[in-house]
Amino acid sequence: MYARSLQVGFLGSLFWLWAPDAPAQTSAESDTARKIRAAIASDIRPEADRARDSNRKPLETLLFMGLRDDMTVIELVPAGGWFTKIIAPVVKDRGKLYAALGPLDDVRKLKAQHAQLGAIEIVESGRDLTFRPAEQPARDTSLGVTNADIVVTFRNLHNYRPEMRTLLNKAVFDSLKPGGIYGVLDHTRRHMEPDSRANGRRVDPVLTIKEIQAAGFVFEDYSTVHYSPADDLALEVGDPGVANQTDRLLFRFRKPR
Repeated sequence: MYARSLQVGFLGSLFWLWAPDAPAQTSAESDTARKIRAAIASDIRPEADRARDSNRKPLETLLFMGLRDDMTVIELVPAGGWFTKIIAPVVKDRGKLYAALGPLDDVRKLKAQHAQLGAIEIVESGRDLTFRPAEQPARDTSLGVTNADIVVTFRNLHNYRPEMRTLLNKAVFDSLKPGGIYGVLDHTRRHMEPDSRANGRRVDPVLTIKEIQAAGFVFEDYSTVHYSPADDLALEVGDPGVANQTDRLLFRFRKPR
């Protein structure tokens, strides 16, 4: 739905700007894609994870975000570690994965159980950026990392109040190197729709772009890989009529050099 309002002319201009570097970029992505496919096929992933592959499209999502196997990565609020189990083996030999914010005990257990996930480091700072009641303001806005190449978040921004998203986006900006990437995936809400029980776990794509740009980022690209015509954006994301087939925004931002 949101994709219809974003014009292909923007993509065309990006292609013109990037065209001279296309061969080197394709080579790097090809090697990373091979590692992502291997991680997707790994036996560390339970059947319940594999059952979501066709819906969550990890290969397309991670390549669009710009993941490479030599990157220092921060994953925000990994919870059960669905994407963690794919990203960690990809960067294990040449990069690093930091898990930050939210409930991290599942990630600690995964790291202890699987040597393939040895690239994970749990970030303990930034605790005050977790989900908090409105009357408790955040104090620490650091993610504890200042040299990341990419920060990724999967269906998490909707859990934060606007003032918390402001702090979070600033913390992400500060954690990245100049030129670093911020990859965002979340359930789509209708633009300018008032808050309701039905849309509480959805985010306005235009507002999301505006908020992240306000933190200093440049909006670089969007993808329609998670566009879903089955979702008219009217139902709560867990409703049986739309569960596992929600329309989702997928954006890539970049910190200026």
